[in-house]
Amino acid sequence: MFQDGVMKLKKVISNRVVQHVLFWAIVFVLYTFLYSVKSSFWIAFRNNLFYTPLHITFYYFITGYLIPIYLFEGRYVSFLSLLVLVMLFLSFISRVMDIYIAIPYIIKYMPLDSWEKAELTRSAVFDRLFDLVFFMNALKAMNMIVWFAVVIKMFKLWYERKQAALQAELNALKGQVHPHFLFNTLNNLYALTLANSPRSSEVVLGLSDLLRYMLYECDTDLVSLQKEVQMLQRYITLERLRYEERLDLNFTISGRLEDKLVTPLIMLTFIENAFKHGASDTVGEAWVTIDLQVVGDNMKLKVANSKPASNALNAGKHFGNIGLQNARKRLELLYPAAHELKIMDDEDTFLVVLELKLQTDPISSPNLALITT
Repeated sequence: MFQDGVMKLKKVISNRVVQHVLFWAIVFVLYTFLYSVKSSFWIAFRNNLFYTPLHITFYYFITGYLIPIYLFEGRYVSFLSLLVLVMLFLSFISRVMDIYIAIPYIIKYMPLDSWEKAELTRSAVFDRLFDLVFFMNALKAMNMIVWFAVVIKMFKLWYERKQAALQAELNALKGQVHPHFLFNTLNNLYALTLANSPRSSEVVLGLSDLLRYMLYECDTDLVSLQKEVQMLQRYITLERLRYEERLDLNFTISGRLEDKLVTPLIMLTFIENAFKHGASDTVGEAWVTIDLQVVGDNMKLKVANSKPASNALNAGKHFGNIGLQNARKRLELLYPAAHELKIMDDEDTFLVVLELKLQTDPISSPNLALITT
Protein backbone atom coordinates (compact mmCIF):
# COMPACT_ATOMS: atom_id res chain seq x y z
CA MET A 1 0.00 0.00 0.00
CA PHE A 2 2.77 2.42 0.93
CA GLN A 3 4.67 1.72 -2.31
CA ASP A 4 1.48 2.19 -4.33
CA GLY A 5 0.98 5.55 -2.63
CA VAL A 6 4.55 6.62 -3.39
CA MET A 7 4.15 5.60 -7.05
CA LYS A 8 0.91 7.57 -7.36
CA LEU A 9 2.54 10.61 -5.74
CA LYS A 10 5.50 10.42 -8.16
CA LYS A 11 3.07 10.17 -11.07
CA VAL A 12 1.17 13.25 -9.90
CA ILE A 13 4.37 15.25 -9.36
CA SER A 14 5.64 14.28 -12.82
CA ASN A 15 2.57 15.99 -14.36
CA ARG A 16 3.66 19.27 -15.99
CA VAL A 17 0.67 21.27 -14.77
CA VAL A 18 1.24 20.15 -11.19
CA GLN A 19 4.95 21.02 -11.48
CA HIS A 20 4.16 24.55 -12.65
CA VAL A 21 1.53 25.08 -9.96
CA LEU A 22 3.94 23.92 -7.27
CA PHE A 23 6.70 26.18 -8.61
CA TRP A 24 4.56 29.31 -8.55
CA ALA A 25 3.14 28.39 -5.15
CA ILE A 26 6.72 28.21 -3.82
CA VAL A 27 7.56 31.54 -5.48
CA PHE A 28 4.48 33.11 -3.92
CA VAL A 29 5.43 31.92 -0.44
CA LEU A 30 9.07 33.05 -0.82
CA TYR A 31 8.08 36.53 -1.97
CA THR A 32 5.56 36.75 0.83
CA PHE A 33 8.23 36.01 3.45
CA LEU A 34 10.63 38.41 1.72
CA TYR A 35 8.20 41.36 1.75
CA SER A 36 6.89 40.56 5.24
CA VAL A 37 10.22 41.74 6.70
CA LYS A 38 9.15 45.37 6.24
CA SER A 39 5.44 44.88 6.92
CA SER A 40 3.70 41.74 8.11
CA PHE A 41 3.03 38.31 6.68
CA TRP A 42 -0.63 38.91 5.87
CA ILE A 43 -0.01 42.33 4.34
CA ALA A 44 2.68 40.82 2.13
CA PHE A 45 0.40 37.88 1.36
CA ARG A 46 -2.41 40.18 0.26
CA ASN A 47 -0.16 42.39 -1.89
CA ASN A 48 1.49 39.40 -3.55
CA LEU A 49 -1.89 38.30 -4.83
CA PHE A 50 -1.53 41.23 -7.24
CA TYR A 51 2.20 40.96 -8.02
CA THR A 52 2.48 37.21 -8.67
CA PRO A 53 0.19 37.27 -11.76
CA LEU A 54 2.63 39.79 -13.29
CA HIS A 55 5.53 37.39 -12.78
CA ILE A 56 3.51 34.51 -14.23
CA THR A 57 2.47 36.57 -17.26
CA PHE A 58 6.04 37.67 -17.89
CA TYR A 59 7.42 34.12 -17.64
CA TYR A 60 4.90 32.49 -19.98
CA PHE A 61 5.14 35.35 -22.45
CA ILE A 62 8.90 34.76 -22.65
CA THR A 63 8.86 30.95 -22.76
CA GLY A 64 5.63 30.46 -24.67
CA TYR A 65 5.88 33.25 -27.22
CA LEU A 66 9.19 35.14 -27.44
CA ILE A 67 11.59 32.19 -27.24
CA PRO A 68 9.89 29.75 -29.67
CA ILE A 69 8.75 32.37 -32.20
CA TYR A 70 11.69 34.79 -32.15
CA LEU A 71 14.75 33.34 -30.38
CA PHE A 72 14.57 29.80 -31.84
CA GLU A 73 13.86 31.23 -35.28
CA GLY A 74 16.95 33.43 -35.19
CA ARG A 75 15.03 36.73 -35.01
CA TYR A 76 17.31 38.10 -32.30
CA VAL A 77 16.70 41.84 -32.76
CA SER A 78 12.92 41.38 -32.58
CA PHE A 79 13.36 39.12 -29.57
CA LEU A 80 15.43 41.65 -27.63
CA SER A 81 13.21 44.60 -28.64
CA LEU A 82 10.00 42.90 -27.54
CA LEU A 83 11.66 41.60 -24.38
CA VAL A 84 12.77 45.08 -23.31
CA LEU A 85 9.36 46.60 -24.12
CA VAL A 86 7.46 43.96 -22.15
CA MET A 87 9.94 44.20 -19.27
CA LEU A 88 9.50 47.98 -19.01
CA PHE A 89 5.73 47.80 -19.42
CA LEU A 90 5.27 45.21 -16.64
CA SER A 91 7.66 47.15 -14.39
CA PHE A 92 5.48 50.22 -14.99
CA ILE A 93 2.38 48.18 -14.06
CA SER A 94 4.20 47.04 -10.94
CA ARG A 95 4.85 50.66 -9.95
CA VAL A 96 1.18 51.50 -10.49
CA MET A 97 0.29 48.64 -8.13
CA ASP A 98 2.81 49.97 -5.63
CA ILE A 99 1.22 53.41 -5.57
CA TYR A 100 -2.48 52.54 -5.77
CA ILE A 101 -2.70 49.09 -4.14
CA ALA A 102 0.27 48.11 -1.97
CA ILE A 103 1.30 51.40 -0.32
CA PRO A 104 -2.25 52.54 0.65
CA TYR A 105 -2.84 49.13 2.24
CA ILE A 106 0.45 49.34 4.16
CA ILE A 107 -0.39 52.86 5.40
CA LYS A 108 -3.84 51.74 6.48
CA TYR A 109 -2.83 48.65 8.44
CA MET A 110 0.76 49.33 9.56
CA PRO A 111 1.63 51.51 12.57
CA LEU A 112 3.86 53.99 10.76
CA ASP A 113 5.43 57.22 12.01
CA SER A 114 4.35 60.40 10.26
CA TRP A 115 7.71 60.73 8.46
CA GLU A 116 7.37 57.20 7.11
CA LYS A 117 3.91 57.97 5.69
CA ALA A 118 5.25 61.14 4.16
CA GLU A 119 8.11 59.17 2.58
CA LEU A 120 5.69 56.64 1.07
CA THR A 121 3.40 59.32 -0.37
CA ARG A 122 5.94 62.03 -1.21
CA SER A 123 5.88 63.96 -4.53
CA ALA A 124 3.38 63.85 -7.37
CA VAL A 125 2.07 60.61 -8.82
CA PHE A 126 4.02 61.02 -12.07
CA ASP A 127 7.28 61.57 -10.21
CA ARG A 128 6.61 58.56 -8.03
CA LEU A 129 5.83 56.34 -11.02
CA PHE A 130 9.14 57.08 -12.70
CA ASP A 131 11.33 57.58 -9.67
CA LEU A 132 14.57 55.92 -10.81
CA VAL A 133 15.30 54.09 -7.55
CA PHE A 134 11.80 52.71 -7.11
CA PHE A 135 11.46 51.88 -10.80
CA MET A 136 14.74 49.94 -10.76
CA ASN A 137 13.55 48.08 -7.65
CA ALA A 138 10.36 47.15 -9.49
CA LEU A 139 12.40 46.07 -12.52
CA LYS A 140 14.64 43.93 -10.33
CA ALA A 141 11.72 42.32 -8.52
CA MET A 142 10.00 41.60 -11.83
CA ASN A 143 13.04 39.92 -13.40
CA MET A 144 14.74 38.13 -10.53
CA ILE A 145 12.55 35.05 -10.17
CA VAL A 146 11.28 35.08 -13.76
CA TRP A 147 14.75 34.74 -15.27
CA PHE A 148 15.62 32.06 -12.75
CA ALA A 149 12.60 30.13 -14.05
CA VAL A 150 13.55 30.86 -17.67
CA VAL A 151 17.07 29.48 -17.10
CA ILE A 152 15.54 26.28 -15.68
CA LYS A 153 13.24 26.06 -18.70
CA MET A 154 16.09 26.57 -21.18
CA PHE A 155 18.24 23.98 -19.42
CA LYS A 156 15.35 21.51 -19.57
CA LEU A 157 14.83 22.17 -23.28
CA TRP A 158 18.56 21.75 -23.94
CA TYR A 159 18.62 18.48 -21.97
CA GLU A 160 15.54 17.11 -23.75
CA ARG A 161 16.98 17.96 -27.16
CA LYS A 162 20.32 16.42 -26.22
CA GLN A 163 18.58 13.25 -25.03
CA ALA A 164 16.48 13.10 -28.19
CA ALA A 165 19.60 13.46 -30.36
CA LEU A 166 21.39 10.84 -28.29
CA GLN A 167 18.47 8.42 -28.59
CA ALA A 168 18.28 8.98 -32.34
CA GLU A 169 22.01 8.25 -32.67
CA LEU A 170 21.70 5.12 -30.52
CA ASN A 171 18.74 3.90 -32.58
CA ALA A 172 20.75 4.41 -35.76
CA LEU A 173 23.72 2.51 -34.32
CA LYS A 174 21.50 -0.24 -33.00
CA GLY A 175 19.78 -0.47 -36.37
CA GLN A 176 23.16 -1.08 -38.03
CA VAL A 177 23.72 -4.19 -35.91
CA HIS A 178 20.80 -6.13 -37.44
CA PRO A 179 21.71 -5.85 -41.15
CA HIS A 180 25.41 -6.27 -40.36
CA PHE A 181 24.75 -9.47 -38.43
CA LEU A 182 22.25 -10.73 -41.00
CA PHE A 183 24.68 -10.11 -43.85
CA ASN A 184 27.42 -12.16 -42.19
CA THR A 185 25.09 -15.00 -41.19
CA LEU A 186 23.64 -15.22 -44.70
CA ASN A 187 27.18 -15.48 -45.98
CA ASN A 188 27.63 -18.46 -43.67
CA LEU A 189 24.42 -20.01 -44.97
CA TYR A 190 25.50 -19.40 -48.56
CA ALA A 191 28.78 -21.21 -47.92
CA LEU A 192 26.90 -24.24 -46.56
CA THR A 193 24.45 -24.37 -49.44
CA LEU A 194 27.31 -24.25 -51.95
CA ALA A 195 28.73 -27.34 -50.26
CA ASN A 196 25.27 -28.95 -50.23
CA SER A 197 25.60 -29.34 -46.48
CA PRO A 198 22.67 -31.14 -44.78
CA ARG A 199 23.11 -28.68 -41.93
CA SER A 200 21.75 -25.77 -43.98
CA SER A 201 18.30 -26.31 -42.48
CA GLU A 202 19.77 -26.06 -38.97
CA VAL A 203 21.33 -22.73 -39.88
CA VAL A 204 18.00 -21.43 -41.20
CA LEU A 205 16.26 -22.49 -37.98
CA GLY A 206 18.98 -20.98 -35.81
CA LEU A 207 18.93 -17.76 -37.81
CA SER A 208 15.16 -17.60 -37.38
CA ASP A 209 15.54 -17.84 -33.58
CA LEU A 210 18.19 -15.12 -33.55
CA LEU A 211 16.16 -12.75 -35.69
CA ARG A 212 13.12 -13.35 -33.49
CA TYR A 213 15.19 -12.35 -30.47
CA MET A 214 16.53 -9.24 -32.20
CA LEU A 215 13.11 -8.10 -33.40
CA TYR A 216 11.03 -8.79 -30.30
CA GLU A 217 13.44 -8.93 -27.34
CA CYS A 218 15.90 -6.14 -28.16
CA ASP A 219 13.44 -3.28 -28.53
CA THR A 220 14.43 -1.98 -25.09
CA ASP A 221 17.40 -0.19 -23.55
CA LEU A 222 18.32 -3.19 -21.39
CA VAL A 223 17.74 -6.93 -21.61
CA SER A 224 18.40 -9.86 -19.31
CA LEU A 225 22.06 -10.82 -19.41
CA GLN A 226 21.06 -14.47 -19.35
CA LYS A 227 18.88 -14.08 -22.46
CA GLU A 228 21.66 -12.15 -24.17
CA VAL A 229 24.13 -14.96 -23.43
CA GLN A 230 21.64 -17.49 -24.80
CA MET A 231 21.53 -15.48 -28.02
CA LEU A 232 25.34 -15.51 -28.19
CA GLN A 233 25.34 -19.26 -27.67
CA ARG A 234 22.90 -19.72 -30.55
CA TYR A 235 25.14 -17.62 -32.77
CA ILE A 236 28.19 -19.64 -31.76
CA THR A 237 26.27 -22.84 -32.52
CA LEU A 238 25.69 -21.56 -36.06
CA GLU A 239 29.38 -20.84 -36.47
CA ARG A 240 30.24 -24.29 -35.15
CA LEU A 241 27.99 -25.80 -37.83
CA ARG A 242 29.81 -23.81 -40.46
CA TYR A 243 33.38 -24.64 -39.49
CA GLU A 244 32.74 -28.15 -38.09
CA GLU A 245 36.01 -29.84 -37.12
CA ARG A 246 38.17 -27.05 -38.53
CA LEU A 247 37.31 -24.82 -35.56
CA ASP A 248 38.61 -25.27 -32.02
CA LEU A 249 36.02 -23.38 -29.97
CA ASN A 250 35.84 -22.80 -26.22
CA PHE A 251 33.12 -20.75 -24.54
CA THR A 252 33.14 -20.58 -20.74
CA ILE A 253 30.68 -18.77 -18.49
CA SER A 254 31.03 -18.11 -14.77
CA GLY A 255 29.10 -16.08 -12.23
CA ARG A 256 25.45 -15.16 -11.64
CA LEU A 257 23.66 -14.00 -14.77
CA GLU A 258 19.98 -14.24 -13.80
CA ASP A 259 19.44 -10.83 -12.19
CA LYS A 260 21.72 -8.72 -14.38
CA LEU A 261 20.78 -6.36 -17.20
CA VAL A 262 22.87 -5.35 -20.21
CA THR A 263 22.49 -3.35 -23.41
CA PRO A 264 21.25 -5.72 -26.14
CA LEU A 265 23.71 -6.90 -28.81
CA ILE A 266 26.64 -5.02 -27.25
CA MET A 267 28.81 -8.17 -27.06
CA LEU A 268 27.81 -9.75 -30.36
CA THR A 269 30.15 -7.64 -32.50
CA PHE A 270 33.30 -8.80 -30.72
CA ILE A 271 32.36 -12.47 -30.98
CA GLU A 272 31.25 -12.08 -34.57
CA ASN A 273 34.57 -10.45 -35.48
CA ALA A 274 36.49 -13.32 -33.90
CA PHE A 275 34.90 -15.68 -36.41
CA LYS A 276 34.83 -13.33 -39.37
CA HIS A 277 38.43 -12.08 -39.17
CA GLY A 278 39.96 -15.05 -37.39
CA ALA A 279 38.39 -18.34 -38.30
CA SER A 280 37.13 -17.48 -41.79
CA ASP A 281 40.48 -16.01 -42.86
CA THR A 282 42.59 -18.82 -41.44
CA VAL A 283 43.60 -21.67 -43.71
CA GLY A 284 43.42 -24.99 -41.88
CA GLU A 285 42.53 -25.20 -38.21
CA ALA A 286 41.41 -22.08 -36.39
CA TRP A 287 40.60 -21.38 -32.77
CA VAL A 288 38.31 -19.01 -30.90
CA THR A 289 38.22 -18.70 -27.12
CA ILE A 290 35.44 -16.81 -25.34
CA ASP A 291 35.35 -16.29 -21.58
CA LEU A 292 32.49 -14.48 -19.80
CA GLN A 293 32.83 -13.72 -16.09
CA VAL A 294 30.30 -11.97 -13.85
CA VAL A 295 31.39 -10.93 -10.36
CA GLY A 296 28.80 -8.87 -8.52
CA ASP A 297 27.83 -6.05 -10.87
CA ASN A 298 30.98 -6.34 -12.96
CA MET A 299 31.16 -8.29 -16.20
CA LYS A 300 34.32 -9.17 -18.11
CA LEU A 301 34.22 -10.58 -21.62
CA LYS A 302 37.40 -11.93 -23.21
CA VAL A 303 37.36 -12.88 -26.87
CA ALA A 304 40.53 -14.22 -28.46
CA ASN A 305 41.03 -15.72 -31.90
CA SER A 306 43.77 -17.00 -34.16
CA LYS A 307 45.02 -14.84 -36.97
CA PRO A 308 45.82 -15.86 -40.54
CA ALA A 309 49.42 -16.34 -41.55
CA SER A 310 49.30 -13.23 -43.73
CA ASN A 311 49.31 -11.07 -40.63
CA ALA A 312 50.94 -8.08 -42.27
CA LEU A 313 48.29 -7.92 -44.94
CA ASN A 314 45.52 -8.06 -42.35
CA ALA A 315 47.01 -5.64 -39.83
CA GLY A 316 44.40 -3.26 -38.55
CA LYS A 317 41.59 -5.12 -40.32
CA HIS A 318 39.68 -5.53 -37.06
CA PHE A 319 39.85 -1.82 -36.36
CA GLY A 320 38.45 -0.61 -39.65
CA ASN A 321 35.20 -2.55 -39.96
CA ILE A 322 31.75 -1.15 -39.31
CA GLY A 323 30.91 -3.54 -36.47
CA LEU A 324 33.74 -2.54 -34.14
CA GLN A 325 33.30 1.15 -34.83
CA ASN A 326 29.61 0.73 -34.06
CA ALA A 327 30.33 -1.15 -30.80
CA ARG A 328 32.87 1.46 -29.66
CA LYS A 329 30.41 4.29 -30.27
CA ARG A 330 27.56 2.53 -28.46
CA LEU A 331 29.79 1.84 -25.46
CA GLU A 332 30.86 5.49 -25.31
CA LEU A 333 27.23 6.64 -25.39
CA LEU A 334 25.65 4.04 -23.10
CA TYR A 335 28.49 3.31 -20.66
CA PRO A 336 30.55 6.54 -20.68
CA ALA A 337 32.09 5.93 -17.25
CA ALA A 338 31.16 2.29 -16.76
CA HIS A 339 33.17 0.39 -19.35
CA GLU A 340 36.71 -0.40 -20.38
CA LEU A 341 37.57 -1.81 -23.78
CA LYS A 342 41.01 -3.18 -24.60
CA ILE A 343 41.98 -4.49 -28.03
CA MET A 344 45.34 -6.24 -28.42
CA ASP A 345 46.72 -7.22 -31.80
CA ASP A 346 49.66 -9.62 -31.48
CA GLU A 347 51.50 -11.51 -34.18
CA ASP A 348 49.24 -14.58 -34.14
CA THR A 349 46.42 -13.61 -31.77
CA PHE A 350 43.74 -10.97 -31.63
CA LEU A 351 42.28 -10.30 -28.16
CA VAL A 352 39.36 -8.15 -27.02
CA VAL A 353 38.68 -7.53 -23.32
CA LEU A 354 35.46 -5.75 -22.44
CA GLU A 355 34.57 -4.80 -18.87
CA LEU A 356 31.13 -3.44 -18.05
CA LYS A 357 29.36 -2.21 -14.94
CA LEU A 358 26.01 -3.96 -15.07
CA GLN A 359 22.64 -2.94 -13.70
CA THR A 360 20.73 -5.29 -11.43
CA ASP A 361 17.17 -6.25 -12.23
CA PRO A 362 15.05 -5.57 -9.11
CA ILE A 363 12.66 -8.33 -10.21
CA SER A 364 14.94 -11.21 -11.08
CA SER A 365 13.73 -13.37 -13.96
CA PRO A 366 13.39 -17.13 -13.44
CA ASN A 367 16.40 -19.26 -14.24
CA LEU A 368 16.79 -20.04 -17.93
CA ALA A 369 18.78 -23.06 -19.00
CA LEU A 370 21.91 -22.06 -20.88
CA ILE A 371 22.86 -23.88 -24.03
CA THR A 372 25.88 -26.12 -23.58
CA THR A 373 28.74 -25.14 -25.86
